[in-house]
Amino acid sequence: MANVIKLRKGLDVNLKGQAAKETFEVKKPGVYALMPDDFTGTKPKVVVKEGDAVKVGDALFVDKVHPEVKFVSPVSGKVAMVERGDRRKVLSVRVEADAQQQYVDFGKKSLEQMSAQEVKDFLLETGLFGFFKQRPYDVVPDPAVAPKAIFVSAFNSMPLAADFEYVLNGREDDFQAGLDVLAKMAKTYLGVSTKQTAPALTAAKNVTVTFFDGPAPAGNVGVQINHIDPVNKGETVWTLGAEEVIFVGHLFNTGKLDFTRVIAFAGSEVKKPAYCQMTVGQQLSTLVESRVTEGRTLRVVSGNVMTGVKASPEGFLAAHATEVNVIPEGDDVHEMLGWIMPRFNDYSSSRAYCSWLSGKKAYALDARVKGGERHMIMSGEYDRVFPMDIFPEQLVKAIITGDIDRMEALGIYEVAPEDFALCEFVDSSKLEVQRIVREGLDMLRKEMA
Repeated sequence: MANVIKLRKGLDVNLKGQAAKETFEVKKPGVYALMPDDFTGTKPKVVVKEGDAVKVGDALFVDKVHPEVKFVSPVSGKVAMVERGDRRKVLSVRVEADAQQQYVDFGKKSLEQMSAQEVKDFLLETGLFGFFKQRPYDVVPDPAVAPKAIFVSAFNSMPLAADFEYVLNGREDDFQAGLDVLAKMAKTYLGVSTKQTAPALTAAKNVTVTFFDGPAPAGNVGVQINHIDPVNKGETVWTLGAEEVIFVGHLFNTGKLDFTRVIAFAGSEVKKPAYCQMTVGQQLSTLVESRVTEGRTLRVVSGNVMTGVKASPEGFLAAHATEVNVIPEGDDVHEMLGWIMPRFNDYSSSRAYCSWLSGKKAYALDARVKGGERHMIMSGEYDRVFPMDIFPEQLVKAIITGDIDRMEALGIYEVAPEDFALCEFVDSSKLEVQRIVREGLDMLRKEMA
């Protein structure tokens, strides 16, 4: 096995409710929504009106700064609502789906006869360019800036994450076609777990395959970039989710868009955790109803349990989400004697509870923070779960104090909020570390504009 990178820092949290490798059917809802907040860094300009008819691939909104970056409808139907919030911020564009789906035919392309610029222009025209992210800043890329490389991670090491090998089954041709497209634009790196055996991953063509061995967050594309080709000031790299590589490949193979994902429906409160097919922006109500435990308050997470966003059953599947998790909210828990109890059923990364004696036990954790925000102590707890060549505690402090120069020196160009998910999980100071990192990236981006 060529080029194996072994990581020892990190933390694997064993949670109850891992999705079984079987697929169930989900009834299709009537309304779908595309949400601009899923595409960080975008200033949306809506280009449709309520009542307009759209096909799969028709633009719903564009980026005001870069109008060539389109965000297209995942389904065909009638625009039902342009939802706005405070100061007329666009929250979502909702489409009432047709019974029979209609697709914009962009035409099959011969990749060999296309230049890198023509490939990028085609991705812009079809709306798939909006699914890319760039480092620095972890935002939708500036199409005028060429990346030095493109990175794809073929596995997610976070708890309850979807198994991409299972998701990939039967879609190998589209995945390889998508990698070929990326390789046409820039040198492409594919990160693969040493536990994965699918030839479509381990023997992928036209890309540099690197194997990673270690605990979470080894599957984070930011960790992989840091160990393969770090981002320095003035450099740009692009990233794309492995499932979205399939979107790109399907487009080039058929000339049409297909925003169908294989989603892991998981969590301790799901009756039968398994996989299902859902479309980007699909309403979660048809997925959640009758499939979760009743009688207690639950939290539905669109995305990974560590990095996703809180949703309601009436909410919609986030654009980049590859799983939906349901865990207890925890607002109905009343503990006698509190912290002084031995806690055989609660997880602790520092062995503060007696549960560590139970070995690799699976835990049903709830959404409680278990304590209020307090002073940040340089305890080294971030370092134990942060496998990047960066000082995480010092970087977070620099962001809190707004020290731009120190943020740059400490490597903020390389990171994204998801890279700090485990730091937030183990943080005894109870800081919202991912939110702080996002604010730091936004601060730096504004300063450099």
